Amino acid sequence: MSGAAAAGSFSVGDIAVHPKHGVGRITAIEDKDFGGTLTPCYALAIIDGDLKVFVAVEAASRVGLRPVMKPAEAQVILDILRTPEVAVDLQPWNRRFRAYTDMLKSGLATEIAKVLRDMYRLKFDKDLSFGERRLLDQARALLIQELALARQVDRAAIEAEISQIFSG
Repeated sequence: MSGAAAAGSFSVGDIAVHPKHGVGRITAIEDKDFGGTLTPCYALAIIDGDLKVFVAVEAASRVGLRPVMKPAEAQVILDILRTPEVAVDLQPWNRRFRAYTDMLKSGLATEIAKVLRDMYRLKFDKDLSFGERRLLDQARALLIQELALARQVDRAAIEAEISQIFSG
């Protein structure tokens, strides 16, 4: 994989992380017609699924398209999963749910890790609601692939490590 110099400067073949859709490979840089104006866009093939996402080159950093985290950043994420505190302590549940949803939308791996940690812990205390299960699944999907790439291991190894963190 060739390294992107900075967010917003990717080449065909680079791996990038989309804040909403997860890890993908830049398959092309294509001109797309937006209201009569041709705009160069990254074509991002999302690794987990058949989704192809287009991100305008000049909007990539604003959208949150970024390179895969470094191994040291992956360790920070795993450390967040191990911490005992809770990120959102709001009542009632709808405010808490909104706060977690906003954390996921941020696209920041550290915030996504907090959602994953808190939903896993909540799962041990009670049955998760449909919305909470969706938050848990979305956080897992967004983090697992990127952590595996950052640590250069397969997904199963990361899934096992996360399961071990939450079983103790």
